Amino acid sequence: MSRKIQTIVVEDEPLAREGLLSYIKDIDFLEVKAACENALEANKALSGGNIDLMFLDIQMPKITGIDFLKSLKEPPMVIMTTAYPNFALQGYELDVLDYLVKPFPFDRFLKAVNKARDFFELKSAPRNREESQSKEDYFFVKCDYRYEKIHFDDVQYVEGMENYVVIHTPAKQFMTLLRMKNVEEILPATSFVRIHKSYIASIKAISSIDGNEVVIGNKKLPLSREKKTEILDRLLKN
Repeated sequence: MSRKIQTIVVEDEPLAREGLLSYIKDIDFLEVKAACENALEANKALSGGNIDLMFLDIQMPKITGIDFLKSLKEPPMVIMTTAYPNFALQGYELDVLDYLVKPFPFDRFLKAVNKARDFFELKSAPRNREESQSKEDYFFVKCDYRYEKIHFDDVQYVEGMENYVVIHTPAKQFMTLLRMKNVEEILPATSFVRIHKSYIASIKAISSIDGNEVVIGNKKLPLSREKKTEILDRLLKN
């Protein structure tokens, strides 16, 4: 791991907050940047930037953790902590990494932060996309309640929807709560091209270009007029 995961704790109960902080101190890849009593303090901590992970309590004064998370345009990774298990579904709908029901033992906490570390490394990999391509030929995405391993070579194209994307492979479709920008950063730049605001295509999967459409198998995908020349140059070079 290139650096420690910058973490904040949002918890209004002092004992629960101190207990969580003591757990975090035992994890060598986590670094606490702020311990917040409420969402307003958390909002200030997040505005400073560079926060990777947030432990977020649900029942807090003035605004709940759920509503606070909904208000964030670019939230960090989130692990929810609460005494009420009935909020789990809402949490997962907001694409949180994990959901810890208080009081939780250290081994359960460790499982959650290990998941955060894995996801953090996945997100960090695109910073050196061409270098990472030679080391790894796959990535993971969260689908429903599990993580699916997808090989780059299997991806034919990615379709962007309003709040999620669908990754198309010959055998299966994977629906995940990611933005197109995130997927574009994960996929190797040498092998994939953004053909439209809603589509990313595998260069090797493209069989032809017909007018303003890209043909992949029996599918015809829209080709952006603004990018057509650039994409044709990329295809000819490949």
